[in-house]
Amino acid sequence: MVFNWFKRKKNEVNYPDFWLEYLNTFKSKKRGIIQETRFVAFDTETTGFDSKTDRILSIGAVSITGKTIQVNQSLEIYIEQDVFKPETVKIHGLLKKGSLQKITEIEAIKLFLDYIKDAVLVAHHAGFDKKMVNEMLIRNGLDKLKNRFIDTGILYNKSKHIIYRDNLKEHYSLDDLSDELNVTKEDRHTASGDALITAMVFLKILARLDKRKNLKWGYLLGR
Repeated sequence: MVFNWFKRKKNEVNYPDFWLEYLNTFKSKKRGIIQETRFVAFDTETTGFDSKTDRILSIGAVSITGKTIQVNQSLEIYIEQDVFKPETVKIHGLLKKGSLQKITEIEAIKLFLDYIKDAVLVAHHAGFDKKMVNEMLIRNGLDKLKNRFIDTGILYNKSKHIIYRDNLKEHYSLDDLSDELNVTKEDRHTASGDALITAMVFLKILARLDKRKNLKWGYLLGR
């Protein structure tokens, strides 16, 4: 027991500076009102759906503050690959030796953490993206993400339940939400494109909740 405590403390001390800087962004307990909260909508394109054996090919992210998407401050990362599955190229379109500039996983982690900081992360089917990023962090000797998450699929179901009590689905694809909320699907199945679509879907859902006086912080986070 003592050995485990010592080992954990030693590992914390040995974390790289960029990880400690990321952790420091969570030290303030101040919570702004919803209009001032920074959200980051993000998406990952991967070699497959197994978080242990598959890898992230690209990450797209865009910041949302004051219910406004900061398109000019978006993030787009392409990662060098050891694992490659040609059968998935028809979905994400990313080739192992394509012309896009790619960086290492650790470089991608640094950029991603510096971008998100302590923002509330928004993703469609957020559990998958969260799991893939966490595996990438752990694989590189770090810990799991500390950010809070909002899943647009779950949030949409809540907003729909306010209006319609029947015909609810357990599963909504990003295409479903885009169609029902009249959001353009340009650049669909690219990480940056899906991140922007997710951001627009998120704001449309917020507008629906706000209109019905259900836009509360705890409600968004599923509390």
